[in-house]
Amino acid sequence: MSETLKIVIPMAGLGTRLRPHTWSKPKPLLRIAGKPVLDYILDLFQTLPDPDNVELVFVIGRLGDQVKDFMQQTHPHVRAHYVVQEEMRGQSDAIYLAREHLHGPMIVAYADTILETSFAFLERETCDAVAWVKPVPDPRRFGVAVTNSHDRVNRLIEKPSEMTHNLAVVGFYYFRQAEAVTDAIEEQVRRGITLKGEYFLADAVNILLERGITMRTENVEVWLDAGTPDAVLETNRYLLEHGRGTCCETAPGADYAIIPPVYVHPSARIHASVIGPHVSLGEDCQIEGSIVRNSILEEGAQVTDTLLENSILGRDVVVQGQATRLNLGDQSWAMMK
Repeated sequence: MSETLKIVIPMAGLGTRLRPHTWSKPKPLLRIAGKPVLDYILDLFQTLPDPDNVELVFVIGRLGDQVKDFMQQTHPHVRAHYVVQEEMRGQSDAIYLAREHLHGPMIVAYADTILETSFAFLERETCDAVAWVKPVPDPRRFGVAVTNSHDRVNRLIEKPSEMTHNLAVVGFYYFRQAEAVTDAIEEQVRRGITLKGEYFLADAVNILLERGITMRTENVEVWLDAGTPDAVLETNRYLLEHGRGTCCETAPGADYAIIPPVYVHPSARIHASVIGPHVSLGEDCQIEGSIVRNSILEEGAQVTDTLLENSILGRDVVVQGQATRLNLGDQSWAMMK
């Protein structure tokens, strides 16, 4: 793959399902098992045939400057462009807004999806397009791929009303020619093909299929979501159980206990507490007199005399007293009697 690969990452959505955390930071910067969601996505691209010959195109919206700052601070050598989507008109619109940067091969990767897959096969890919999929019991919440007997995609259906086809498209696509995609989006807009007022990429892909492109599916075994609080906690559990945590143990003579798997930032301070399993503690967290299980605590969170389970605490949250489950955004404070 000699041409520069463009990777489009749409992330202008408001993240309403993940509020209150997305009031103050974009969803891809939420930390899971010690790393922002965005870093897990970027890690995947190291499996590309030529990972250095890549340009990222972020489609950002509200709070998008935080993404710029994050990339400049933590990935200063990555070539990146930023395009603003001011009005939420759908996936196709997001990609079309970035069209000046899109020439040659392109990957589209959605920013709330973590996969375990490899892109190495793209070096020898013969199809014009690839959609990553996973069979699901109930496909009605997803876009699905309809394939023929030769495992080629006939069409995509966004949020089908029936359960006949169960190959859910997991939010990653490859296209040999980005220009063909933007041209199909123009046709989609001309035809007025929308769903609930938004232009979905599946409909642009269907126009490409009408025009005769070849598209196949690439199955993934692990598809992790970071779109809702429950999904974030489930993804945190999976990543910790599969080696993404730290191997910290209870130190001899310590007045706390660690029950792995956990991620504990080296600067976190723990006193008279039990941490774990399935807990991620960010930088400068302080835990005292508490039990914390199956939870994510971001930078600077403080928990005192609390039983905390199935919870997500944002940056600099302060919690005191009895509790069982909390979902608090940055700089919140809660005291329970």
